[in-house]
Amino acid sequence: MGGYNLAEETMLVIWLGALFVLSGLLFMATQPIWRGRLSEARRKRASAVPRDTMKPAEPMTLEPRRPGAGFGLKENWPGLALIALGGILLLAGAGQWS
Repeated sequence: MGGYNLAEETMLVIWLGALFVLSGLLFMATQPIWRGRLSEARRKRASAVPRDTMKPAEPMTLEPRRPGAGFGLKENWPGLALIALGGILLLAGAGQWS
């Protein structure tokens, strides 16, 4: 049957650490995107209102009027925890390797 040797266990720890770090980064990157709309301005049809007849007070941008929630600790603590756990596993795997 055999079992895992030390090199295989070390590589498993390293791969798990890398997976946790990448998962944490992906989680933190997707949070601001899926939290809400990027802009309040939405047109029903592209030809509904010609550009030259729009009010000058309306901004011609897709940027939000106020900054989004961003990368606050409150919203992103699971991603930070995954990154920290992955870093610990990577360091532990590197320590076992040498």
